[in-house]
Amino acid sequence: MKKTIIFLILIYSFLFSKEFTVASYNVENFFDLNYDKTEYKEFIPNASHWNKKAYKTKLSNVLKVLDDLNADVIALQEIESKKVVEELIKNLPQYKYYDFIKYNNSSVGVAILSKIEIVNNKQINVRFQDKTFRPILETTLILDGIKFKVFNNHWPSKRSKERYRVKYAYELLNRLKQLPLDMDYIIVGDLNSNYNENQTLYSNKRLNDTLHITGINDILNTTINNNFVSKGMIKDKEYLHYNLWLELAYNDRYSYIFKSNNSTPDNMIIPASLFDNKNISYKNNSFNVFKPKYLINNRKINRWNMRKQDGFSDHLPIYATFTTSKVDKSSIKKELSSIKSLYEVTQINEPFLLKDAVVIYKDKNSAIIKQKNNRAIFIYNAKDLQLNASYDLKVFSIKEFYGLKEIDKYKVEKVNKKLDNIDSLYINKFEDFSNLNLQNEVIKDLVFEYKNNYLYYENSKIRVYFKNKNLIPKKSSKLLIKKAQIGYFKKSPQIVIYNKDDFKILD
Repeated sequence: MKKTIIFLILIYSFLFSKEFTVASYNVENFFDLNYDKTEYKEFIPNASHWNKKAYKTKLSNVLKVLDDLNADVIALQEIESKKVVEELIKNLPQYKYYDFIKYNNSSVGVAILSKIEIVNNKQINVRFQDKTFRPILETTLILDGIKFKVFNNHWPSKRSKERYRVKYAYELLNRLKQLPLDMDYIIVGDLNSNYNENQTLYSNKRLNDTLHITGINDILNTTINNNFVSKGMIKDKEYLHYNLWLELAYNDRYSYIFKSNNSTPDNMIIPASLFDNKNISYKNNSFNVFKPKYLINNRKINRWNMRKQDGFSDHLPIYATFTTSKVDKSSIKKELSSIKSLYEVTQINEPFLLKDAVVIYKDKNSAIIKQKNNRAIFIYNAKDLQLNASYDLKVFSIKEFYGLKEIDKYKVEKVNKKLDNIDSLYINKFEDFSNLNLQNEVIKDLVFEYKNNYLYYENSKIRVYFKNKNLIPKKSSKLLIKKAQIGYFKKSPQIVIYNKDDFKILD
C-alpha cells in the first residue's frame, strides 16, 4: 500500500509539473519615433537614418526573434519606451503580462514580457551624481501558486569604469539579502561583464579602478578565491551564485563578439535555492545561446545597420529552462578519476586522487603532467615535481585561464618512480594542433617554418608564443621544436615555448 501511494504521488508530480523558459535579449537601441530629447543623436526621429521605415524593419526583426525564441519570460534591454513594448505586445498576444522602467533622463530602459502571471514589479534604483544609467527591474511571478523573481539588469557599459558596475552589484545584493534564503530568483540581463571578469579586468588599467574587485564575480559571489562557484559548492555559503555560462564549452561562451573575441556581457545567474528541488528548480544543462543563421553566420553577428536600415542586434539572446518538478542531480556530481575527466568539469567539489601522473615537462615553478593513454594538464606550484617522475596527486582545485585548463592546488600523496623513457607520452608527429583535445599536450622534435609569430607545417599554421620575448627569432626561419606546450589563449590554440633550450634555429 505504501509503495502504491508513493508511486501515485510521483505520477501526479510528473503529470502536473511545469517547465518554463526564461530568456534575456539586448535588442540594441530600439527607439520609437517620438522626439523626447533623450535619444542618442543617431536615433533622433527623421534626422538621419532613423525613420518610419527603419522603425518598422527593426520592429519586424525583433518580433521574429522573440517569436522564434518563444520563451515564457523574456527580459529585454535597450528599449526606449513603454510605447515600443506595447507595440511588441500587440504583435505577440501570447505575452499577457509586461512592464517597462527607465529614468526620465535616460535614453533606454529595461522591459519584461511574460506568459506567466506577474504579481508585482519593483524598481531598484542605482543612482550616481555624475551619470545616469538604468534601474534594475525586479519582477515577481507566480506559477501554480509558486512565486519566483526575475531581476532584469542593464549595467553601465565599459565606457565607464568598474566602480559603476560594482555599485549595481551591491544594490542588487542588498536587495537579495532582504529576501527569504529559500526564495527562488533568476538574475538576468546585460551586466556588461564577462563571466570571468576577474580575469579580463585584471589587465585592463583603464577600467580597473576597484583594486581588481568586480561586480559580477566578487560582489555577486560567482567566484570564491578566484575560483568559479560550481553547482556542487553553491550551498557552502550564503549568497553564492552559479553563472550558467559555465555549462557551455569554453568556445561556445559568447553572446557578443568584440574585435573577434568572444564576450559574455549577457548573463544568467542563479542561487542555491534553484538547486534544492523545492518549488522552482533549474533544469541542468538547459542554458544556451539562441543563434539561428539569420542572427549569426560565420562568427559575424547580424547587428542593426543604420545605413542599410536592416539587421537585428549586436547581442545574441540567452535562455534556460526551469521546472516545478524535482530534477535529476546525478549530472551535477561527476566522478573524477583521470586527467581527461578534469576537462569535463569547471570545478572540483571535493578532492580526488589522480594516480600515475607523469611529469612530461618542467619549467621552474610549473609543469605539465600526463597519464598513460589519457590527457595532459598544466599544473601550478610544481617546483618540487621532477621531470620523468610518476606521482599520485590529490587534486583540490582546478581553474581556467582564458580557456586553458590548469590544476590550481594539489598535494603529492605518493612518489611512484622515475621513468627512464617517456617518449610515448609526447606528440612527435604532425597533427591538427587546433584540436582542443590536444590542449596541454607536449610536442617533441618537430620541425616548423617560423614566420611572423606563426609556425607553418603541412599546409597548416598555428600561433607561437615565446614566454621570453628576447627569444623571438628576428627573421623567418626553420625551427626545430625540441619540446613545447600546446597551449590555449582566449579563442586560439598556440605553441608555447618556455626557454632557449626548447628550440633550435636550423637556418
